[in-house]
Amino acid sequence: MRFKPQELTPYLSARHYFGSEQRRHRERAKLSLVQLADVLNSSKSTLARVETAELMPPPDLPARLDAAFGTDQHFHGLYELAKREAHPDQYRRYMDFEAQAEVIENYEPQMLPGPIQTKDYARSLFRCHEDLSTEEIEVRVAARMSRQERQRSDSPPYRWAIIEEAVLRGQVGSRECMRNQLASLLAQADTPDSKVQVMPFGAGPHSLMGATLILLTLPNGSTVAYEEGIEAGYLYEDRDAVKKWRRRYELLRARALSPADSAELIRQTMEDYQTCDTPPS
Repeated sequence: MRFKPQELTPYLSARHYFGSEQRRHRERAKLSLVQLADVLNSSKSTLARVETAELMPPPDLPARLDAAFGTDQHFHGLYELAKREAHPDQYRRYMDFEAQAEVIENYEPQMLPGPIQTKDYARSLFRCHEDLSTEEIEVRVAARMSRQERQRSDSPPYRWAIIEEAVLRGQVGSRECMRNQLASLLAQADTPDSKVQVMPFGAGPHSLMGATLILLTLPNGSTVAYEEGIEAGYLYEDRDAVKKWRRRYELLRARALSPADSAELIRQTMEDYQTCDTPPS
């Protein structure tokens, strides 16, 4: 059976156009992926994934393509456009990255990160969306809980979460729900596999206020960054862009309470959610 190359969609995004141009120039030069990989000292799988837009081109690939095909700065220009746009399937790509990440680092300004939410806490958050039916809420809760299964495996990812003190003080769901959530958070605050730091109210403003940031370190040692707002998120794979987000996260880590002090603050806040039984009259 004759091999049929995957059909490309060059006009979907700059990333897709980069891949289609790589294939066009490769085929015009009558080179297979294996042959082009030899010319570029690259891997066939990397080039194949770039052509189908499954992978952001590595930063050094555009210059090597331009040199190999004699295209001046054609691929350099395409890369500059591609690295600044959102990938059409970026949330799916983010989920793929999260599933294989060896280190997961979060910053959350308004709620606890999904990987450390209890079921009742997650359900209370989804109930804020008035357009979701009860069935849809339960489907989303189940999906969120399924993302936590790796944490209970024999090789869980190493997790580090930085949260604002407001996350502890802002009640989500009932008092019992919030107390149980903080108890779960406390159990994960300072363990061999997870750390939690709290940014206290007195820490003042910082560059990540109002944004959610997630850094994922992959098995090959590379890192991707996912920055999320209320309606949309943006996945960064470019090394320089990720470096910028990493620097902001490290500055935040330095200003937050230590894991031990954070655990003590969580413990104190739990007392505020202690339910009091009214004595009979």
